[in-house]
Amino acid sequence: MADTEMREPTFLVLTALANGRKHGYALIKEADELSGGRVSLKVGTLYAALDRLGQQGLVADAGEEVVDGRLRRYYKLTDEGVEVLEREVTRLESNAGQARARLRLRPVSMQAAGGWA
Repeated sequence: MADTEMREPTFLVLTALANGRKHGYALIKEADELSGGRVSLKVGTLYAALDRLGQQGLVADAGEEVVDGRLRRYYKLTDEGVEVLEREVTRLESNAGQARARLRLRPVSMQAAGGWA
């Protein structure tokens, strides 16, 4: 995967898989929880993302099982997926750190006035 900004749904899917294999519905639920309800993955969007991530070598099939008469297909993060997620976390932390540092440098008069003129 190129060193470009990762879209949030992709980040959430990879993050959800970071602690073990999951099936589609669990990924949708966990993405919702991780984002505080801001991101609601649709089924089609999720499976398109999983196909793309699989082609990129970031996610792999991790088996199937039948639960309550329904087939569940599981996915897992690959070693390359772990590396890509770690790089993205580092990038986001760096950006957040830069933003915090600049906010601390904000002139006191602008803070007291409630914003920029």
